[in-house]
Amino acid sequence: MENKGHAADGSIRRIRLWLAVAVAIGSLSAGSLSAAAAAEPIPMTPEPTETSSRIAIVIDDFGNRMKGTKEMLELPVHLTAAVMPFLPSTREDAELAHAKGHDVIVHLPMEPVRGNPNWLGPKAILTSLPDEEIRKRVEEAIADVPHAVGMNNHMGSKATADERVMRVVLQVCKEKGLFFLDSRTSYKTVVPKVARELGVPLLQNDVFLDDVYTANHVARQLAVVRKKLEKDEKCVVIGHVGPPGLITSGALKSAIPELQKKVKFVTLSQILPDEALKTGQ
Repeated sequence: MENKGHAADGSIRRIRLWLAVAVAIGSLSAGSLSAAAAAEPIPMTPEPTETSSRIAIVIDDFGNRMKGTKEMLELPVHLTAAVMPFLPSTREDAELAHAKGHDVIVHLPMEPVRGNPNWLGPKAILTSLPDEEIRKRVEEAIADVPHAVGMNNHMGSKATADERVMRVVLQVCKEKGLFFLDSRTSYKTVVPKVARELGVPLLQNDVFLDDVYTANHVARQLAVVRKKLEKDEKCVVIGHVGPPGLITSGALKSAIPELQKKVKFVTLSQILPDEALKTGQ
């Protein structure tokens, strides 16, 4: 009887506690709940404990309230958000990504060989600019993206092949303590050469997930990623918000549970220590 009495008392206490919590929650406004949820880190799915393979997902083009922004930031793994400067939601997206535990990097608009100039965004890095103006624009871009720990190129097939331009860009990165991710939009890129000379920590893109905006293409690219991870210890992949945003976020959300059985999801800054050891930086 004594044990039953204690059990009953415990049940009553639990019911009272539950009711108190329910009342407290009910007193909050829906807006307060939404704001609190937005600011909290996303619960991450546990990673495998025994694996040497790692995948770093980089999502480009944050900063303009593009399609898929919410879905990408709420994926159940840590990723790297590449945020374009000087756009309507630049600071908002950077702050939200940081609050959720993701890496933030500057997605620097840079001149392409071909492409619509309107896609570049404000204050792009052009090969026609003098050194002083390039430096000024890079410094302003870094200042405009809160919590940035690195930088990568938005477009930039022409600029990343220009040694003068990249020497200025990478020198600023070095001074500000930022690493650089070469998105490899050109096979003529001089970024590895210049970064090595200046001692700037460097990472390189391995796979574009959505350079073609179809679900079939993204699925094929994810198969490429899986194959690469069978033989390599790491893989850096780039996807985008915007036109392919919902396609790519949906494909990643579906693929993550399977991938997590074999590989660990990391941010770019978590890969850097090993890369620095390899290059002697």
